[in-house]
Amino acid sequence: MRIIFMGTPDFAVESLKALVENNYNIVGVVTMPDKPAGRGMQLRASAVKEYALSQNLPVLQPERLKDEAFLEQLRALNADLQIVVAFRMLPEVVWNMPPMGTFNLHASLLPQYRGAAPINWAIINGDKETGITTFFLQHEIDTGNIILQKRIPISRNDNAESIHDTLMKIGAEAVVETVRLIEKGNVKTIAQDDIADSELRPAPKIFKETCRINWDDEAEHVRNFIRGLSPYPAAHTEIADAKGTALGLKVFDSETEICHHNLPAGKFIAENGELKVAVKDGFVKLLRVQLAGKKPMDTEDFLRGFKIG
Repeated sequence: MRIIFMGTPDFAVESLKALVENNYNIVGVVTMPDKPAGRGMQLRASAVKEYALSQNLPVLQPERLKDEAFLEQLRALNADLQIVVAFRMLPEVVWNMPPMGTFNLHASLLPQYRGAAPINWAIINGDKETGITTFFLQHEIDTGNIILQKRIPISRNDNAESIHDTLMKIGAEAVVETVRLIEKGNVKTIAQDDIADSELRPAPKIFKETCRINWDDEAEHVRNFIRGLSPYPAAHTEIADAKGTALGLKVFDSETEICHHNLPAGKFIAENGELKVAVKDGFVKLLRVQLAGKKPMDTEDFLRGFKIG
């Protein structure tokens, strides 16, 4: 079976690696064009490209997926199946090309959390479980018929990074399992509409303005928000120094203290090596932070060099 793999970040590398190590015939890898990165803005290859080249796999990096030259290259590879992991939305002319179809690995239990940031939003919303889904692509994004799903719990101390890493590993296993089902002709898909028995929660792309902490919210909601964005892109707020200057502050870890108080929401308090912020039902203790232009550090170390206004 001739397979084309499409993906870009580290999350996708694990699946490509699993396919290679299981001796599947990867006839081409499609990934994003190299992009300027770092202080020197040097062109940097995607994680998928770096791994593909290390395995001597052919790499395609189209600027536009509908470009006829790219489409001709795809057709020439004569793939039976295409696999998409953390790539970009494909036009029908691409996903409908191989006779066995194109399937996608998505980091949620579809139909919940369709969109670009499923891991983040599941944690932000306080979900107790998540998982991965493989499904065949069709016209509407993330709506195709489900091939298989795997579930994992979300503990109170998980953050976006820990769930990302867990889903990356079980996702790679699911990709190989899905290929085996397709290869043997044993696929039995489920329409997403058949299991959409509750209100669907979306997972839209996250922007900088999305990451601003709302101190008017409840303590546990704020904590979920922080861990759902940790360590990247990171929840942020502003803190005033001793001169009253407002400075940007990223927050990576926190804990809650539920209690009654009369302080205004958003009031910062530093005492006994702790930094906490008043919210409607108590306080959120900031455990690990990063001041703009500085390195991340534990709050106790942060307070040794910073006096709040």
